[in-house]
Amino acid sequence: MTHQRRYDIDWLRVIAIGLLLIYHVVVGFQPWGVFIGFIQNDKPLESVWIPMSMLNVWRIPFLFMVSGMGVSFALRRRNWKQLIGERTQRILIPFLFGTLAIVPLHVFLWQDYYHQEIAHNFNPYHLWFLGNIFVYVLILSPVFFLLKRNENGKFQRIMTKLLGTPVGLALIIGLFIAESYLVKPDSFEYYAMNLHGFVLGMICFFFGFLCVYSGERFWNFVSRYRWILLGAAFTLYLIRLVEMELVAPFYYISVESCLWIFSVFGMGHKYLNKPSDRLTYLSEAAYPIYIVHMLFIYLGSYLLFDLGIDPWLKLIAILIFTFAGCFLTYEFLIRRVPFLRPLFGLKMRKSSQSSSIKRPIPSLKAGS
Repeated sequence: MTHQRRYDIDWLRVIAIGLLLIYHVVVGFQPWGVFIGFIQNDKPLESVWIPMSMLNVWRIPFLFMVSGMGVSFALRRRNWKQLIGERTQRILIPFLFGTLAIVPLHVFLWQDYYHQEIAHNFNPYHLWFLGNIFVYVLILSPVFFLLKRNENGKFQRIMTKLLGTPVGLALIIGLFIAESYLVKPDSFEYYAMNLHGFVLGMICFFFGFLCVYSGERFWNFVSRYRWILLGAAFTLYLIRLVEMELVAPFYYISVESCLWIFSVFGMGHKYLNKPSDRLTYLSEAAYPIYIVHMLFIYLGSYLLFDLGIDPWLKLIAILIFTFAGCFLTYEFLIRRVPFLRPLFGLKMRKSSQSSSIKRPIPSLKAGS
């Protein structure tokens, strides 16, 4: 098992969180947004959903795979008690805090906007993802530590050979297809708080672990064939868009989803596996920003949707408001207030490290 730091996975996680923010902003401009709990603009922008429908089939499975990869890296230097304790601090505590203290704020905004009775119910909403990950860690940890104890054993040798070939990729695709037909979800693309999202998420989490556990052959394979995988994924998307009007059978979406995931991992491994100060900052910021981003989306929608301005201007304004609000909250509140850090999954700072808290936000110039 390689022990080299994988900066490409850190970068892909950051990028995926950024795309998630954009995706959730766009939902508020769809004619069905209110039915899944978003504040909805009175004039929809249905055309902007076209690129989002490309993203929607792979964004959550991808994040679950990245999360499984994170556990594989963590096991290199932790026993089972340390892993459960660390995941409790990093996942369970932010999940509970966010559900009790952050989620109700944007729910109250929705209730007030639509003149509903103000009420609180224990519902994680967008934080369901964290709850799933913690459960996966509890369920799969015995398997993971068994594999760790048998490192370089027969199973790892099989996985190394298998995942570095088209047969290994076909195995993952086959499990995607089998899950969708066994669970029979109403929509492949709807994962939140349902059996489909839980089972598919566990499959992705487990194979994310195996992709790191098995060594470099998987990464070399997807990197070598990245353009073929990307071209195949985009071709399937175009056919789904033009010929199927975005409504495709489960087997079709399963194949497209996996091809996107494999191509993104290949691109990341080829072009993003390099350290930077910007990555260090953004990698730490991504988790707290994920927790608070819905609050700023709802607040921006609450303030702007009733204004008589062009919906495209509203979309741009809410995107800017959301990203700015999230980063400013992280930089000047979450990152700097000691008691808030563990509530958002960050490690406590030692007094000797206090000066590092005052580092300026790294430049985000293009191409640097």
